[in-house]
Amino acid sequence: MSVSEGVVQVAESAFDSRRHETTLDRAGLAIATGGIIGGAFASGLAAMGATAGPLGLASAFFLGSLLCALAITAVATPVWIFMHLSGRRRAGHAAMVGAATGFIVFVFAQTYGFGLFDAPPSDIQTLLFRWASAAATSVLLAAVAAVIGIIMWFVAYRSVE
Repeated sequence: MSVSEGVVQVAESAFDSRRHETTLDRAGLAIATGGIIGGAFASGLAAMGATAGPLGLASAFFLGSLLCALAITAVATPVWIFMHLSGRRRAGHAAMVGAATGFIVFVFAQTYGFGLFDAPPSDIQTLLFRWASAAATSVLLAAVAAVIGIIMWFVAYRSVE
């Protein structure tokens, strides 16, 4: 056992006597599961938002699944790799990563890339309302992302004594 493995084991044992490990195939299955849950959420929103027919709901599910899986892969996976390597592998950590990355992605999407991209001209009140609205809706969507993170954790990880 190397020194870094010993440090990780000591850090893990301070909070939990079990170690959590995964494999590449379970990680891929977890990303697919997260994408499917995201697609189900998107089709649920489409069903509540309009009188979408079966084709509209199927499209919402397919596009929601695809975009959610891509977002998980591009944004959350690098953060989770860091968390995994540093020994933070529990369900609470997965919820935290899901909520934080979900919040950041949704605020970014609603505020023209945190104001980095061209936005229509607006006064300060409109700008403040846009940011407040983005933060409020992103908190709700971050809660959904946290639940997705926990479910993905249950798919990906197994406890090792």
